[in-house]
Amino acid sequence: MSEQSAVSKPSHIVLTSHPNRFGPKPTAISWGDADPLKRGPVVATLTNSAHRNVIGTHSGSYALYRALAVASGVLQSGHRADLTDTSPTVRIGPHPSWADPDKIVALDPFGASVGEVFQPFYEQGYDIRPTIAITKAHINMPELQEAVAKGRLQVDGKIMKTGGDLVVTKAALEPVWYLPGIAKRLKVDEGVLRKTLFEQTGGMFPELVTRPDLLVFLPPIGGITVYMVGDLDAITDPQKPLTVRVHDECNGSDVFGSDICTCRPYLVHGIEACIQTAQAGGAGIIVYFRKEGRALGEVTKFLVYNARKRQEGGDRADAYFARTECVAGVQDMRFQELMPDVLHWLGITRIDRFISMSDMKYRAIVNSGIEIIERVPIPEELIPADAKVEIEAKKAAGYYTEGDIPDATLLTQVQGRGLSD
Repeated sequence: MSEQSAVSKPSHIVLTSHPNRFGPKPTAISWGDADPLKRGPVVATLTNSAHRNVIGTHSGSYALYRALAVASGVLQSGHRADLTDTSPTVRIGPHPSWADPDKIVALDPFGASVGEVFQPFYEQGYDIRPTIAITKAHINMPELQEAVAKGRLQVDGKIMKTGGDLVVTKAALEPVWYLPGIAKRLKVDEGVLRKTLFEQTGGMFPELVTRPDLLVFLPPIGGITVYMVGDLDAITDPQKPLTVRVHDECNGSDVFGSDICTCRPYLVHGIEACIQTAQAGGAGIIVYFRKEGRALGEVTKFLVYNARKRQEGGDRADAYFARTECVAGVQDMRFQELMPDVLHWLGITRIDRFISMSDMKYRAIVNSGIEIIERVPIPEELIPADAKVEIEAKKAAGYYTEGDIPDATLLTQVQGRGLSD
């Protein structure tokens, strides 16, 4: 038998859908407890099934690539990560919001410091993995170099360096869902939430319906990247200015410069505003969510593009939202109600400049208890010609604007169809 055949040979399968009545119960998670040892660690690793106390696994959708690596024999299934020298380059928190079970339900606030706060569990053999990593980096975008050349940004040698390098602290966060809190936030019954998650993933996670004792779920979805500019202490200091841009992924525009939407221009505008605030003694934050195509996915997004361009009368603001509904059945699946959690993880209580026109994002943030002083729309000169339809439809649907409101006919046609940028 070949080595590959030996690797591929299936072994005994242990189902995880029902608790072992004769074995030890997993460590309970007391969500919202300020003491991490009382709160308990999130254990999703497979090295010891008796320790697992959550549904799902680490790395979101990338867990499937890990499965391929194990199946093909290039990765040992029991590999335990060596976390030496991987600790955060800066400390975030703890903040009072970490101890409020209603403020944070979609991520683990202790996820960056598991090696420190859960040391007693490590000593007992628990394999606890971080769900947050924090590092420092430089980013460089041609638009920032242009802003320096035109005098809108200054090279100070600390925040902006010669050549257009921007110094940032960045954090990557995996989603960690506290199911009772998610259900409460979305105003649905937890049992209904669990059953629907189970059914709509093709039965991928039976523990959702068979293990009510497991309260935490690591969903196989994209995470969040946070880019922080300037004085990090200013993030929680109400005496210092703070600028925030919450941005949902748009690969076609953000990376490849597609001109059918305002995503990259607005992202760059947000980064520029963050730099200006940081250089004024405050801080700027870009929160980047992996929610491609309003969380409908890129295939759906491109299908909608085709429908908009080919419909009778061409691409029109009055039909902008209807075309998405025709394809996807809904206009938006990002659920901005969960978005403010990352802001609470950072300890934010006040935002001086919110770089967004989105009504949904604004309401979600202020309803979570964070004050917003000023809303900043995208400057007209940054809107690509092919994106005029989008921006007019969004203004008519309730987007914040300092300019003219679309005419009454358009307002009627898109009334109630607001969505987030």
